[in-house]
Amino acid sequence: METWSAAVTLIFIMDPLGNLPIFMSTLKSIEPKRRRLIIIRELLFSLGLMMLFLFSGQAVLDFISVKQETVSIAGGIILFLIALRMIFPAPKTKAPDEQANQPEPFLVPLAIPLIAGPSLLATLILLSNQDPSRMFDWTIAAFVAWGVTAVILLFSGMFHRLLGERGLIAVERLMGMILVMIAIQMLLDGVASYLEITP
Repeated sequence: METWSAAVTLIFIMDPLGNLPIFMSTLKSIEPKRRRLIIIRELLFSLGLMMLFLFSGQAVLDFISVKQETVSIAGGIILFLIALRMIFPAPKTKAPDEQANQPEPFLVPLAIPLIAGPSLLATLILLSNQDPSRMFDWTIAAFVAWGVTAVILLFSGMFHRLLGERGLIAVERLMGMILVMIAIQMLLDGVASYLEITP
């Protein structure tokens, strides 16, 4: 996987546009200046977690003796499930008013799981195992994806006004469709590699 395609994949998984309404409703009762500080804080938390999983992922997979083909197939399945959730999202369990009455968020739910969710962290582990010699490339991809997400979340009001609710939904569905294709390709690559080494 190329650096730019890894970055795009990570952006799709982080799904900043799809998370905009949740961020806005969660921070609705907080004054704008404080809201921006909270978003920056949660973004920094998520970045630290992303780097931790990216650089420790290879050691974890080596410890449990997982092969490259298994990682590729598992990655394809994970991404496929993520994409399905983007195309067919589950109904919301909480109304925006209920979310607004909650105390100021800290780490959960904004940094984890909305920005750095289990699917993103698993993908970072898969990238580090895919080609450990390209950790610099994977780091750039992670920073690019995080940077795009940061810009979208910091200017959430502008993006929300620009795209509207229906526009955000349409973009999320489109991202999900693209992620389905990336997931299937990753799965096929893993199966092909496995068949090549199987006697």
